[in-house]
Amino acid sequence: MEVSLHRLKLLRELRHRGTVTAVADALHYSASAVSQQLAQLEREAQTPLFQRHGRRIVLTEAGRVLADHSEDILDAVESAGNAIESLRGGSTATLHVGVWASVATGLLPTGLALLADRAPALGVRTVELEPESGFDAVRDGSLDLSFVIDYSNYVMPRVRTLERTTVAVERMWIAAAAGTFGGEPMELVELAARGWILSDPRSHFGRAVRLVCREAGFEPDVQHTVGEQSTALALAAAGLGVTLVSDLGAHELPDGVELTPLAGHFQRNLSLTYRARDAGREALRLFIDAMIDGADKIGLGEAR
Repeated sequence: MEVSLHRLKLLRELRHRGTVTAVADALHYSASAVSQQLAQLEREAQTPLFQRHGRRIVLTEAGRVLADHSEDILDAVESAGNAIESLRGGSTATLHVGVWASVATGLLPTGLALLADRAPALGVRTVELEPESGFDAVRDGSLDLSFVIDYSNYVMPRVRTLERTTVAVERMWIAAAAGTFGGEPMELVELAARGWILSDPRSHFGRAVRLVCREAGFEPDVQHTVGEQSTALALAAAGLGVTLVSDLGAHELPDGVELTPLAGHFQRNLSLTYRARDAGREALRLFIDAMIDGADKIGLGEAR
């Protein structure tokens, strides 16, 4: 049986994600293209791999067997590529890295400048995505590494095949219109009667802030639900509510926003996640070390 590695990857993703639409969204294909490739894989295997349940397709026993083997096959191919990379010298590789806005503007330039001095032949290509999407993108092989976040009260679930290294520990600040509070640290409960500007509770940040407010004894009165931190800060500058922002987010503030230290132990850990089998890659270690040193250079908390 001769099958395409690309189609095996689609099969693996179908098992993990459950639907053709989810696979298409994750790998940036159309759903029809994924369906066509899976149909071709079935022809190559010369046995039924899927069966329809309404509008969904599920794996047959043969499909599950092939999906199991696809994990080993794809891992072996990637391990072989890493071995060749090591022979060439890992500092000549190209890494694909997931970032989001505040990382890209606040940390990445400093970290990449350090990396360029240490390993000028090492290439880095970045993709902007939501922090919550980083784990899946690394696990499915779309990215080599991705920045991810954990809050002190809300840690992202561990994924067996992934590891993470903490790059920095960020403090949290209260963002409000200039002149609202002053510079003295404030307890979270002092904001209980204020209107809030927050992201959707399904987001990692939105969930973490709501949880820490409940731990302080109140439910935040969210008057504006936003998708971007820049929007939240603009609304705060206009006096339309308060929000929280981390050290990285505080690097670029619009006019009219004043930051007040948040008392207590609510903080954010900034980490890089990568596949466990890649932990020994020289290129990854160079990148991670440069980001840790870059975070220290711009005054973020120490990695731990």
